[in-house]
Amino acid sequence: MAASLQSANPILSSRTLASPNRSSFAQFRSPFLRFDSASASSNFKPLVSREASSSFVARSAAEPQERKTFHGLCYVVGDNIDTDQIIPAEFLTLVPSNPDEYEKLGSYALVGLPAAYKERFVQPGEMKTKYSIIIGGENFGCGSSREHAPVCLGAAGAKAVVAQSYARIFFRNSVATGEIYPLDSEVRVCDECKTGDVATVELREGDSILINHTTGKEYKLKPIGDAGPVIDAGGIFAYARKAGMIPSAAA
Repeated sequence: MAASLQSANPILSSRTLASPNRSSFAQFRSPFLRFDSASASSNFKPLVSREASSSFVARSAAEPQERKTFHGLCYVVGDNIDTDQIIPAEFLTLVPSNPDEYEKLGSYALVGLPAAYKERFVQPGEMKTKYSIIIGGENFGCGSSREHAPVCLGAAGAKAVVAQSYARIFFRNSVATGEIYPLDSEVRVCDECKTGDVATVELREGDSILINHTTGKEYKLKPIGDAGPVIDAGGIFAYARKAGMIPSAAA
């Protein structure tokens, strides 16, 4: 395979096609990892066997998902809330793996919403939001594929987004970072709830619901499926460490 690629493109050398050595892993740093990836990779170990990882997945599938309850105030937005509105590009220089910058990132969550939204998601001068549940319409999280979008919502203190539909990249980034639960509603909840309503999300296997205590209405939520255990673990890297697919940070 390597020979055929070299013959097709003589610029490619055997050095280019060679597998990365250990030092290349040691140099890798992700701004979205909450640990020192350099120290973790300095003792890099082979992945576990296919049988071991398969047995973990089988156990996870067999075990019922732990019931989770999020209770608090709702913040309601409309359709097509894009990532520029969730976190404007000027704040993407903040590095989430730095605790101070992570907290600062949360203070800018949803700051890009138009002036029609009179109530700010995070009040000026505050670092955290008083709204733990975000309710949206269609295509929530559309726009550019910035991981900062779900990260800033989680950093601000939000626990879940309940929307009619999501942009695929936002949903995937929410799962990968483990910052927030992206939950699908079966109806347009954003038309029946108001910012400041008191609500509870009960996240269970098969029958998750949103309860608006202010109006007394309940709404069925679609199952989150295999994404649930990944978010429960704290994101894709934490899930992989728990499964034994990559070494733990302390290894």
